[in-house]
Amino acid sequence: MNLSSLRTLSPGTATGPLARLSAPLSLWGGLDLDDGTICDVNHPEHGQSLSGKVLAMRAARGSSSSSSALVEAARRGVAPCAIILVRPDPILVIGSLVAADLYGIQIPIVLVTEDQWDMLPSAGKVIVEATGDVSCLDIAS
Repeated sequence: MNLSSLRTLSPGTATGPLARLSAPLSLWGGLDLDDGTICDVNHPEHGQSLSGKVLAMRAARGSSSSSSALVEAARRGVAPCAIILVRPDPILVIGSLVAADLYGIQIPIVLVTEDQWDMLPSAGKVIVEATGDVSCLDIAS
């Protein structure tokens, strides 16, 4: 499946398994920065690893410190390799841009519509190409 005409929030190219979340997540306090797993005990996907995965969630939740958590996860090598959102999140975009600037680690962030979100499978390998204003996703189940 190919989804195109997506809005790029932060540029880059990444490939990884899809981690589609059923609820928003705050990376600050919700992501274990030692291993990249969801450590928020109240999150439905508690314990799931996001390290090296394409994180898909309708929206992020919470703290402005999520940007620093994303940067630190990138530095430690446990960050998601890309992020798919329905609602734009400037805090995550800042984290992605800082990780690229400080460490040369690109974490592309793309925006999908609600209809495109409904088309995303629960699992599969995803290629994110966010090299301009318009991005695309290739998904293999």
